[in-house]
Amino acid sequence: MYKYAGIIINSDSTQLDRIFTYSIPLNLIGEIGIGMRVKVPFGLGNRKLDGFVIELYEACADFNKIKEIIEVCDSFPVLRKEDILLIEEMRRRYLCTYLECIKIMIPPGITKGMKIKTSDKIYLSGSLTEKYIKEPYISIYNLIKDNNGLYARSELSKKFNISLSSINTMLKHGFLTQSREAIQRVSGREYEGYEEKNLNIEQRTAVDKVLYSNEKKFLIHGVTGSGKTEVYMNLVQYMLNIGKESIILVPEISLTPQMVERFKGRFGKDIAVFHSRLSDGQRFDEWIRVKNKEVKVAIGARSAIFLPFDNLGIVIIDEEHEGSYKSDSDPKYNAREIAEMKSNLEGCKILLGSATPSIESYYKCINKDYELITLKNRADGALMPEVETIDMREELQNGNKSMFSRKLNEEILNCLQKGEQVILFLNRRGFSTFVSCRKCGYVFKCTKCDISLTYHSDKQILECHYCGEKMKLVHNCPECGSKYVKYFGVGTEKVEAEVKRSFPEAKVLRMDFDTTRTKDAYERIYETFKNGRANVLIGTQMIAKGLDFKNVTLVGVIAADLSLHIPDFRAAERTYQLITQVSGRAGRGEKKGKVIIQTYNPDDYSLKYSTENNYNGFYEHEISIRNDMNYPPFSSILSITLTSEEENQLIKTADKIGIMLKNQFNETSEVSVLGPCPCTISKIKNSFRWQILVKGEISTAVAMEVKNITHNCVKESNAVIRVSLDTNPNSLL
Repeated sequence: MYKYAGIIINSDSTQLDRIFTYSIPLNLIGEIGIGMRVKVPFGLGNRKLDGFVIELYEACADFNKIKEIIEVCDSFPVLRKEDILLIEEMRRRYLCTYLECIKIMIPPGITKGMKIKTSDKIYLSGSLTEKYIKEPYISIYNLIKDNNGLYARSELSKKFNISLSSINTMLKHGFLTQSREAIQRVSGREYEGYEEKNLNIEQRTAVDKVLYSNEKKFLIHGVTGSGKTEVYMNLVQYMLNIGKESIILVPEISLTPQMVERFKGRFGKDIAVFHSRLSDGQRFDEWIRVKNKEVKVAIGARSAIFLPFDNLGIVIIDEEHEGSYKSDSDPKYNAREIAEMKSNLEGCKILLGSATPSIESYYKCINKDYELITLKNRADGALMPEVETIDMREELQNGNKSMFSRKLNEEILNCLQKGEQVILFLNRRGFSTFVSCRKCGYVFKCTKCDISLTYHSDKQILECHYCGEKMKLVHNCPECGSKYVKYFGVGTEKVEAEVKRSFPEAKVLRMDFDTTRTKDAYERIYETFKNGRANVLIGTQMIAKGLDFKNVTLVGVIAADLSLHIPDFRAAERTYQLITQVSGRAGRGEKKGKVIIQTYNPDDYSLKYSTENNYNGFYEHEISIRNDMNYPPFSSILSITLTSEEENQLIKTADKIGIMLKNQFNETSEVSVLGPCPCTISKIKNSFRWQILVKGEISTAVAMEVKNITHNCVKESNAVIRVSLDTNPNSLL
């Protein structure tokens, strides 16, 4: 019988990132299990804190000093045994704490003591006696007969303007009864049926490979519009048939409405939806539905990978190449890697899908770590769009100073006249990307960050896209006082304004961070465009993947070069992916599509391969460069980012860490230390930022050495310095 428990304390202090032993009181022996949340006394003052049981022991060496568990918080374990094994692996790989892992596995409502929301619904329970066959009782009786169990007392009173006293009288005499029922805080909307489609030969082969191969890890490389979603649905149906569960991940919340619409249209409403835009109550409800085995399918963003399914059959990661599957906050996990860990722990299959696979994932296929499945053709015989590249240098030489080339302008007009839809892509929000004085060269910058302010015309403000600082628009230069203040660069707001000016008959929508901040904004924009109530959609990378609109025949890429010049080794890969993905939004129905790509660098290899839709050519070119430069997948990169408001102390500490790391690894050619140096964006929110990169064969042991050296140096500095350790980060900025 277990008498002691190993517990993780609910405290963010890294000093407490270890297992504490507590004794189990006699009245709780046999009731406390692995994964349960308990209350324990902690510290000198015996503060009552939450704890999570991750180990159980029969005996303990120093039992005299051990404190006793106070109580059990829940009637069920909030962590499964598989979750605890996953936490141990994540802690090693991502250099994070136990608690950071636990927090992403359970909804925040758990530790807040949140309960399932309930309401007393009204039902008929007997016929009216002769004395009560009169108004208002007859009307109330018939009303409830038509709405049996749909409403609570207060809802009936408000909605139908009937008195509570009459309802209470009918309850008292047994004509009505109340039943306490759970209320779902997530929308119970039912969708129009999404009929099963006949699979073509490529799709059927893909489904059979995943189901009947002995392999567990697969990558579908399918061109845009090749019907990957239909493959996913067939796999989920098979899992449902054999009683197994499925998780489908999408990279952007903007894609969730479309995926939910299709899956609920096919399989009904009993599908969990899980992403960060849900309220705490909604996330709690969906997590509980999974925990209680009320649903067997979940759709969501990266955090949905941790939902507590007990019989997981498959994890599907759509648009697997997307950077949003990598978390920027601790633990800095990658959902693809978590899926692999879950496959090893729970035996589920993994299916990655993309028209533009990440270099790392495709490399795994070449090395036989994943089985490659290829869909070369669009489903239903649709043709790939015609792609045309426009050299904007020539447009300028020919006197066209507009953001739209003559060709794009002509094609937009042509589409609108034919009643077809247009998508315009620009991966930069705002009206102007920076504001400058033409007389002295002064650039309006954020006072807290080393970044220029972006002009937003709708609010008439300058805004920092890193810290959110806002500044009123001024017409005189603060440096020299001149009136020659000009807006440079182009953002989605400016594209929207130009479309409305050039095509006044167009009904325009914009989808970017600014227009999707409110709840359900993604879904409203998606539904409006899908139902044809707008004919031009302007957006950032939110619109560049996954969305399927049958009437879109033209895609315009306003500035294809934007992502090319970022100082990051993945710049070419991201450019290829963005351009190929957004091009794939055109011509997905019966009408042929066209793509216009505007660029100042038409000879760049990533643009050339994307216009040819030649992934293999791009991969061979890019993997050769990665090999020569020893970048992933041929090595790993561990980024150390140090931030502090005390610049001098920060630089001293960064220098000390750099020297110690170089001394530690100077005898091995497998690891090199680069830096320290200021980050590309050297200041954010009044904090200065310095970076050190460790590159090479970074084992768990090497990573732990780096972590220990870094934290010890920071501790010895006695300065307030924040440390971020990130293995293979999305960005080196």
